[in-house]
Amino acid sequence: MDYMKEYHYNQEFLDCPFCHLDKSREIIAESPMAYAIFDIFPVCNGHALIIPWRHCSDYFELSLEEQSACWLLINEVKKVVDKQYQPDGYNVGININFSAGQTIPHVHIHLIPRYKGDIIDPRGGVRGVIPEKKSY
Repeated sequence: MDYMKEYHYNQEFLDCPFCHLDKSREIIAESPMAYAIFDIFPVCNGHALIIPWRHCSDYFELSLEEQSACWLLINEVKKVVDKQYQPDGYNVGININFSAGQTIPHVHIHLIPRYKGDIIDPRGGVRGVIPEKKSY
């Protein structure tokens, strides 16, 4: 790693809200490789984030073990959200890099509960990231 890349990585780490979690934030589930919290700016009730402990900005740069740990934790978080909020469905997504909407340069997977009637027409789901491509 060259000096500038290392400096940028270290600065990202120092400024990372997921590496330096506010002590008031409740961890709703965790494993040795990942943890989950409710989103501070939720799309809807029960919106959770699954986050690897290791600082890494790109999901595809996580080890297979870290990726697997995140997906196993999603199943645990879904049980918590099901019990607490009783949603009718879910969207699951990862924004990777700025062009895809990533605003915090630390991998986080969104588990977004969906409720009947929360939007007029839910068809197309995650395809709605590009609105004109949602209907097909």
